[in-house]
Amino acid sequence: MIKVIIVDDHALFRLGVSTSISNSRREIQVVGEAESGEDLFDLLRTTAADLVLLDIMLPGMSGIETARRLRSEHPKIKILAVSSENTAAVLESLLEIGIDGFISKRYGGIGEIAQAIQTVMSGIEYFGKDIAAIIYQIYVSKKSAAGVTPEFTEREREIIELCRDGLIGKEIGERLGISIHTVNNHKNNIFRKLGIENTMEMVQYALKHKIIRPE
Repeated sequence: MIKVIIVDDHALFRLGVSTSISNSRREIQVVGEAESGEDLFDLLRTTAADLVLLDIMLPGMSGIETARRLRSEHPKIKILAVSSENTAAVLESLLEIGIDGFISKRYGGIGEIAQAIQTVMSGIEYFGKDIAAIIYQIYVSKKSAAGVTPEFTEREREIIELCRDGLIGKEIGERLGISIHTVNNHKNNIFRKLGIENTMEMVQYALKHKIIRPE
């Protein structure tokens, strides 16, 4: 059972998320709600959680301050940020803190949250597609001067190579012994790192930068 605490100062949002999760995912349990960062840390004194769904725009202690303190005092708890404030400055601060995922209130729906929770709890970062370009620009601004290309995990390299060989998601999953859902999560992470949106661009980039070899 995945235990989740929702932190948002809008009661209707908390209710909507809690109801959606309860109706669709038995493996996820909302064990508490808080309307501020201060309330969250009071709650954590008596309530165990695996993940905190954290709004960034909070009264009193800001969401960024809350995330920073949460990462310091409760490092094992996953942090899934949710906000309508999708500026590069906010995202950069959150990435430096080491959050596990980010969903935009502007473009992501409540239904996406359950999927994001499961993805993050499986050990894979989750970032909405609408902010991929912003994250990529942050990465480029830091790394371009040094000529550094993005780093990929061994699994990501395997998936890129299999895409080069023409395999589709289901076939890749069968070859690697993982679900198509996991394959898609890995591909989305690769797309985010490269700031691209499709498999062809991914393979072309990997070949050009010698991340993989031609067949």
